[in-house]
Amino acid sequence: MSDRPFCLGLTGSIGMGKSTTAAMFADQGIPVWDADAAVHRLYAPGGAAVGPIAQIFPKATVNQSVDRDVLKAWIAQDPAALGRIEAVVHPLVAQDRADFIAQYGAQDIVVLDIPLLFETNSAAQMDAVAVVSVPPEVQRDRVLARPGMTEAHFQAILAKQMPNAEKLAQADYIIETLTLDGARAAVHSVIADIRKRQTHA
Repeated sequence: MSDRPFCLGLTGSIGMGKSTTAAMFADQGIPVWDADAAVHRLYAPGGAAVGPIAQIFPKATVNQSVDRDVLKAWIAQDPAALGRIEAVVHPLVAQDRADFIAQYGAQDIVVLDIPLLFETNSAAQMDAVAVVSVPPEVQRDRVLARPGMTEAHFQAILAKQMPNAEKLAQADYIIETLTLDGARAAVHSVIADIRKRQTHA
């Protein structure tokens, strides 16, 4: 019997409603760890990634923090840049996640909100995976409604993400977010099912 909490990985492609769904878990008292927020913390003034990034690309650090726009420009120019950045950031993100999980015990559920859960092979570390989904036309309408978003940019983002059908095939739970009420009901149902599993473990 493990003394760590039940780790539910939460993922979904752009425009599927993942952030809204994560907030619904938080509303139910479930602690949520957000991979993107962890990276922001690591890049912020005093963050653990600032020193190591400065060593590999000094121009990227401004005012004791990492400038993500400078990193993006470097990645666009240098094919090797992304791998070098990930070699610094991924272990720090993994440590941040481990520290978060360590705060909770076996009776708890924690949600780990990881946009590229499958793409980074993190699914194997989860006790279950929930994929947030809507039909493709709804996803497209949502994303293109965002300020500054173009069809070309949307397609470029999709190209980097595992196709939604593949994610759904690997999901333990599917949370459809066509309506807020529907998504909230699905979140309640997922929590209830996990509580049942914990009781019978």
